Amino acid sequence: MTIYDLVSDITRTSERSPVSPACWWDGKGEAGRVGSASPAITSCPGAPERPGPRSLRPTGPGVCLDVGGGFARWGFTFVPDGAATKLTESWGFMPSGIAMFQEKYGDRAAAEIDERTRQAHHGIPRTLVAIKRIAESS
Repeated sequence: MTIYDLVSDITRTSERSPVSPACWWDGKGEAGRVGSASPAITSCPGAPERPGPRSLRPTGPGVCLDVGGGFARWGFTFVPDGAATKLTESWGFMPSGIAMFQEKYGDRAAAEIDERTRQAHHGIPRTLVAIKRIAESS
């Protein structure tokens, strides 16, 4: 199994994510294949303040997804490093997400954006450690 295979298998998200207890493909398609036009993904976040499923849409080849209709971008990059692969996870708000938070939260928008960003960035090292553990045990 390659690192790409592990990360792109969205159905294994619960094994590595500190915030998503379940994730699945909606519909049919070449889910997870490089360059495929993958179907939408549904993730059920574990945060009590954000209950219920949310939709994730693949944004192109690789593992990069738009969260909640384009409000944030989440993804992984892969760089060969000798016989290994360097994996980097990223997450950030898109302009439409910032605008939505400003509309939804008004004066509290900046604090809400900062908190969501902090939560996402706090989970990244935990996710990468879990992916490494899974990859090394395969």
